[in-house]
Amino acid sequence: MRLSFHGADRGVTGSCHMMRCGERRILIDCGLFQGSRELDEENADSFGFDPADVDFLLLTHAHLDHCGRIPLLVKRGFRGEVITTAATRELTRLVLLDAAHLHEEEARHRQRRASRSHGHAPVAPPLYTVLDALNSLDRFGRTAAYGQTLELAPGIAATFVDAGHILGSASILLDLAENGQRRRVLFSGDLGNAGRPLLRDPVVPAGADVVVMETTYGDRQHRPLDASVVELHEAVAGALARGGNIVVPTFALERAQEILFYLREGIRQKRLPASLQVFLDSPMAISATEIFERHPECYEPAVAELFREGRDPFQLAGLHFVREAAESIALNDIRSGALIMAGSGMCTGGRVRHHLRHNLAQSNSSVIFVGYAAEGTLARIIIDGAREVTLFGETIPVRAQVHTINGFSAHADQRELLDWHRRTGRPDITFLVHGDPQSMQHFARHLRGTRVEMPARNTHHDL
Repeated sequence: MRLSFHGADRGVTGSCHMMRCGERRILIDCGLFQGSRELDEENADSFGFDPADVDFLLLTHAHLDHCGRIPLLVKRGFRGEVITTAATRELTRLVLLDAAHLHEEEARHRQRRASRSHGHAPVAPPLYTVLDALNSLDRFGRTAAYGQTLELAPGIAATFVDAGHILGSASILLDLAENGQRRRVLFSGDLGNAGRPLLRDPVVPAGADVVVMETTYGDRQHRPLDASVVELHEAVAGALARGGNIVVPTFALERAQEILFYLREGIRQKRLPASLQVFLDSPMAISATEIFERHPECYEPAVAELFREGRDPFQLAGLHFVREAAESIALNDIRSGALIMAGSGMCTGGRVRHHLRHNLAQSNSSVIFVGYAAEGTLARIIIDGAREVTLFGETIPVRAQVHTINGFSAHADQRELLDWHRRTGRPDITFLVHGDPQSMQHFARHLRGTRVEMPARNTHHDL
């Protein structure tokens, strides 16, 4: 048995790990590297393995840094089966088609820019196209129910359990047998922040021999959720009182729906005005919200009950869905009183960059970050205190009030990660992935009774 690592190794994007058992190769996730231009180039590089050799791809969830290279994997020869939960399957279709559209748009932009400069150097094609994304969906086969064991091949079984991270997210336990030896290898995927109002807490299978776990927040604790909700309401109310707008860079999956839920609660509790005008300016987030409404089986019982009673927890009286580009552009004429939620959450692309262009320089407005921002992203640059940023070739001063509210993270914090690891039993080896090196090293110092490895990309370990 051999475990190899091909992404999110000493970094937080591009999750991709491979388990070899006998002649079978099982890939866990195939995510996109996100952040700097150098990472864009890494996405087009070799996977570190031959996609044609992979028999199964087990997908933990639908975030782009876990599923975003699947069309490229298929384009380069993968003909195996993709297995994931029903909710993740629906969300992944949405995410991949959106990503493909953005890749095509970026390629057209590069071509136009090259034409204007009369350059003759070849222009890089899109990483993959919408057709590539559609073709990759043909590889999706069985869907996994939480707690159900699927036999992949003789001596190889997979069990998906609720990871509590986003809708449909899962940790994956592999029960493996080879040459009379048995191993239970547990992949955490991304683990959710426990005690949240929408999704259930992560489930932890016990008795793992080998654990591969994320460490996004392995070096810190989250602010209590209740305090974060209050801070959100106060930041929104403050900008409204100053006569400005509020821009919330939002991840389309989970965070957008969660913020809608808390805004609804703020209005119900009279912390926010009932007349609040909220613009969800993200076709993907709008479609994701519709998918969320189709999967009440993933929610905490109290929220599932709201759906059964016909009371949608994501609906507000002043909520406007903005699908068309012309409608999005029209929002730039609103100078006050609007709360605009738009992607991407790390401000690496999407409509939010246009809204930042029109609101960052306004001292009466606010920008509220409610999610993780990787190094090198525009979100992190603003969070770290930049006085000005470059958007669409313009230098934009940062005068708006900037709020960073970490309590909304969909990731477990250090305390929860340690508790999750403790409940796996006493694994022989723990591989730390999906975290900045500093976070991994800090977290590793707290682990006891297990050998800790922090693998580099394209390295392998015999089990």
